[in-house]
Amino acid sequence: MNFKDKKLYLLDMDGTIYLGNTLFPFTLEFIKAVKENGARCMYLTNNSSKGVSDYVIKLKNLGIDANKEDFVTSTDATAKYLLEKGYKRIYAMGTPSFVEHLKSQGLSVTEEIEDEIDCVCLAFDSTLTFKKIEDVCKILCNKNVAYVATHPDLTCPMEYGSVVDLGSLLVGFYNATGKNPVIIGKPEPTMIELAIERAGVKKEQAVMIGDRLKTDVLSGLNADIDSILVLTGEDNRENTEKYKIYPTEVLNSIEEITKQLKK
Repeated sequence: MNFKDKKLYLLDMDGTIYLGNTLFPFTLEFIKAVKENGARCMYLTNNSSKGVSDYVIKLKNLGIDANKEDFVTSTDATAKYLLEKGYKRIYAMGTPSFVEHLKSQGLSVTEEIEDEIDCVCLAFDSTLTFKKIEDVCKILCNKNVAYVATHPDLTCPMEYGSVVDLGSLLVGFYNATGKNPVIIGKPEPTMIELAIERAGVKKEQAVMIGDRLKTDVLSGLNADIDSILVLTGEDNRENTEKYKIYPTEVLNSIEEITKQLKK
């Protein structure tokens, strides 16, 4: 792949440009090299526990200059989907940031069981309680409602290893209710298509970069663009054969792209 032909670098964040709250030492030089090549970085994440404003602040604290227009999250894509479907009352399981974002888009959202609920929407929830888990089960077991989840990730990488993510909870909810949700985030192509549209580039000018085959790389394949697996997070080179998911390239890190851009 000739990286100098790329105008849009779609970057997963955790495991790709940082891990937890630690920026990889090569990230800033990569972003600089992309800009010097006349290209743009946009950040795509399935983590729906934070709003875009939170990510702007997080990257700024890590030394990365970014604004709201540089992000596409599973929360963005989910809000768009819910608006298009026209649900009247949505039960949302998520952080206060997630719930407020849905409300800011004009959606009618509740965190309590109500008769009017016609959709249950789940996100990664760092404020999760047993009451929320029980409420979701009560609704899904007793009402014929739409069921939506922001993303399917089983784990979220941390400095110490990983923590349970939404996908693992979805397995538990299926065991309890027999129901599976519509998935909105990666590996679906929705976020990538939204980013390409916002950036105003052609598909062949975009590349998706991430550390997970089943989400990052597969979303690139589903969106019909080039994809790169970096080995700084969850997956390794051998997993491409294990899962039969083949990125355009496998690189040790985004630092290898920097070196090519500087040639």
